[in-house]
Amino acid sequence: ALKSRMDELLPLIPVLEQYIADAKLLLQFKAEAANLTAVLAELQEEIGAYDYEELLARVSNLEDRLRACMQKLACGKLTGISNPLTVKTSGSRFGAWMTDPASPEGDTKVYYMDGYHNNRFVRVYKSLQDFMSTDNFTVHRLPHPWSGTGQVVYNQTLYFNKYQSHIIIKFHIPTERLLTQRSLDYAGYNNMYPYSWGGHSDIDLMVDEGGLWAVYATNQNAGNIVISKLDLGTLEVVRSWNTGYPKRSAGEAFMICGTLYMTNSHLGGAKVYYSYNTNTSTYEYTDIQFHNQYSHISMLDYNPKDRALYTWNNGHQVLYNVTLFHIIKSDEL
Repeated sequence: ALKSRMDELLPLIPVLEQYIADAKLLLQFKAEAANLTAVLAELQEEIGAYDYEELLARVSNLEDRLRACMQKLACGKLTGISNPLTVKTSGSRFGAWMTDPASPEGDTKVYYMDGYHNNRFVRVYKSLQDFMSTDNFTVHRLPHPWSGTGQVVYNQTLYFNKYQSHIIIKFHIPTERLLTQRSLDYAGYNNMYPYSWGGHSDIDLMVDEGGLWAVYATNQNAGNIVISKLDLGTLEVVRSWNTGYPKRSAGEAFMICGTLYMTNSHLGGAKVYYSYNTNTSTYEYTDIQFHNQYSHISMLDYNPKDRALYTWNNGHQVLYNVTLFHIIKSDEL
């Protein structure tokens, strides 16, 4: 039994060694920053002792490296999901709710879309607090009803799948204008390739740190999931990846840092079971626990601004925090 436990611990050794290397790298940054601060202070007294252009280049170089370091820390691989926080209990069994990851600081408008098909009314609450405690909201009417629960809001613009079609619509909420629409070629719709819970969830739109994505399945890929990066402005497909994971076997899915994560069920006992990394075009099977408190998830989306998962779970609007891990390699800086 002890030998078995030791075998389980052995893979952690290189991870701990890398943590030590990362810590040394950050200490080096700190020392360089302190040194440059001292040089700048002395410069006021000894103007001309240092070449200004050389000093500026050193400062700029350090700034670039620090920014690269922070950018890498902001993204990473999913390693854990917190216990759920129930924000509200409202609506039907199925639906979608979200905040805008491109909103300015302090703007916490909540967008609320009850049901999964043949509905065209979006509620907008002016803040998360209003959503939790009141029924004060404005209503916006869409030019077409939606299908599924895969809608996203980005920069006050709603992206959704038009009912009974593989058309994606871009709709500006404040002005209620349809900005553009485009067909997602070969994508299944009308419950051809939904998630395991059904609900016309054939096309799932997502936003992460890298932009807008569409997750769907096609006959050409034998009903397995296709991931497409979409242009935020034109909705054109920039690039696609064919995975080997059957869409009907996935409970729900979400995108973080260019990696698609899938649960193996929409019911109780679900876990994050599979991931596909578009940066490397590789997949792996995972075992990340996921507490499905109300036992029927019909919407699961990541918000890169909040670093949180938004979930519609059996008539409950629920939040999860996520833990991301990234090893900083010195040769990347």
